[in-house]
Amino acid sequence: MKRFKTTKGLIGIVLLTLIALIAILGPMILPPDAATKMDMLARRSPPTWTHLLGTDQLGRDMLYRVILGARTSLEIAVTAVLMSIVLGLPLGLVSGYFGGWIDNVLMRLVDTLLAFPALLLALTISAVLGPNVQNTIIAIGIAFTPYLARIIRGEALKVAQMPYVEAARASGTTDGMIMLRHVLPNIMPAVIVQATISLAFAILAEAGLSFLGLGTQPPAASWGLMIQASRDQLDVAPWTALVPGAAVALTVLGLNMFGDVLRDILDPKSK
Repeated sequence: MKRFKTTKGLIGIVLLTLIALIAILGPMILPPDAATKMDMLARRSPPTWTHLLGTDQLGRDMLYRVILGARTSLEIAVTAVLMSIVLGLPLGLVSGYFGGWIDNVLMRLVDTLLAFPALLLALTISAVLGPNVQNTIIAIGIAFTPYLARIIRGEALKVAQMPYVEAARASGTTDGMIMLRHVLPNIMPAVIVQATISLAFAILAEAGLSFLGLGTQPPAASWGLMIQASRDQLDVAPWTALVPGAAVALTVLGLNMFGDVLRDILDPKSK
């Protein structure tokens, strides 16, 4: 079992490293017009030496667009998860540490958001704000905030009852300093693990919003947008959907594998 988890962690790290390198270095190497350059004579061309992953219905190189889509999808996912941490961390920390009426008020607000499925909430926010990259980040960040806040609140509740926290209170240390010095460092492993797992869901959410026309807009390259554009081409050019679909699947798989192993490392009790 230990060997299996080690292998799974290595696979996750390798996948994430490759995807991160592609997202960071790829756009620096590709031509400036890589995402929009059309070759109408090679429309819906299958994979060849000229176009290694084929072309789409407009003759655009699928390899170039997948590479550029990696940066778009990862930027949106990472920024949205960071936003959810910024919003959810103080909510969960304050709620779990103080308890009482503060906990009741804050958690009822969180429960209101939890009443909606995350993707449905993101869809609603994106539809209200309008479809673009910035609003997609806001929508996904807000949709994931209550889940993170709940997890942080549970961890803060446990840490707040530890003897060293009680000793700090007895010594006259202020609540703010106790939260910063004692509670926050001890809940960060749970935050890191949840953030890693949330990245996988954020990538799926971004792909879903873009597929529905409420995320990244043309002519930008996005995995979800590429899948959306290929829905009428499946019978004649299936690679236009398979290529970005495989990119999403491999990224989510790598994040989930890495997140599981990271949880075992940071929280030995979960083994």
